[in-house]
Amino acid sequence: MKITLVADTHGMHELLHLTEGDLLIHAGDITEYGNEEEVMDFINWFALQPFKYKIFIAGNHDLFLESCSAVKLKRFIPQGVIYLQNSTTKIGGLKIFGSPVTPYYLGMAFNKREGKEIKRCWDKIPTDTDILITHGPPKGIMDNGFGCEALMNKLTVIKPMLHVFGHVHEQHGSRQQTETCFANAALVNSLDPFVNRPYRIIARPIDLIIDNKAVNSVIGF
Repeated sequence: MKITLVADTHGMHELLHLTEGDLLIHAGDITEYGNEEEVMDFINWFALQPFKYKIFIAGNHDLFLESCSAVKLKRFIPQGVIYLQNSTTKIGGLKIFGSPVTPYYLGMAFNKREGKEIKRCWDKIPTDTDILITHGPPKGIMDNGFGCEALMNKLTVIKPMLHVFGHVHEQHGSRQQTETCFANAALVNSLDPFVNRPYRIIARPIDLIIDNKAVNSVIGF
């Protein structure tokens, strides 16, 4: 199975040219300002991508998605697109869990306080998860000090074969550590608060080959 990983496109998804594959995963921050128009523009684009399966989660920028009820979400998520919000799906024998939650920062979307509050979110991750998608990284893994300790504690228990995230733009890349392949799929630059520059795409999507529930290779990285 060929899997393509992206995250943190911040409204610039149409600049991507993705090659055909089996599964496309977007690990959140699909928008810059978090409004409904941006979300719908992304979903319309995402649905047209040349993949058999397409999964996305939200990120801390995606305020509109946090405001939506489950009923409302069902109305505008098209057939062929899977949206995960602290929930699970199964594809080709792989159990996939996705969560938009990140540690609290400025009261943005899906923020949870560290400690018991955020741990309750990670407690929902099934222990037999094969692929974990979170917006933020675990503590100590391509996180620049912004990773979640409670998430890292959960990972040491469940040991998924693949953990996909973004959020920390400057740490794009992938690494194998014990049983898990970690991938920070963030694609845009980090903004400098002292320099007025917009987001731009600076990294490439990460392509993986998964066979027999193992990450066998990384393509083109």
